[in-house]
Amino acid sequence: MPIYAFEDRRPVIAESSYIAPSAQVIGDVSIGARCYVGHGAILRGDYGAIVIGDETAIEEGVIVHARPEDRTTIGRRVTLGHGAMVHNATILDGAVIGMRAVVSDFAEVGEGAIVGEMGLVKSKQKIPPHKVALGIPVKVVDDVGERHDMMTRRAKQIYVDLAARYLAGGMVEIGPQTASQREGCR
Repeated sequence: MPIYAFEDRRPVIAESSYIAPSAQVIGDVSIGARCYVGHGAILRGDYGAIVIGDETAIEEGVIVHARPEDRTTIGRRVTLGHGAMVHNATILDGAVIGMRAVVSDFAEVGEGAIVGEMGLVKSKQKIPPHKVALGIPVKVVDDVGERHDMMTRRAKQIYVDLAARYLAGGMVEIGPQTASQREGCR
């Protein structure tokens, strides 16, 4: 498993959380219960700390880091979409950070807020609770409505359940394909 201590900093990970074999968890990183950390994600707490709440989904290719002697805090039931980057920021409970979005130093994303795909939350920018923010840099464009809530609740539960399925042995390495196996796929 790609979990590393760095000097005197050691990850603390709930047993009910799934960490993909190709993810990297380094140093002072705390991961709550029933979380999903996807393939290729990097959580680097080598000189800063990272705290992740229960039932949070950190999808494939996400990068999370913190400044020296500082902290990145990600709340409970947060979704960090594929390829997102969070650097020394605070993301409160239930927020959604879209695919390839960036949340920069000292920024804060409020409870239940949604940052759209490719959005840029600038340094020290604050997104209010239950708002939808889009663009580069992001601007608040709407309130989070019932339609958003339904979609995000469902998606969050899918990742909580997916973590359990992976831990139960849902992913089995079958090794490299032979030429005859590849032929059968056509």
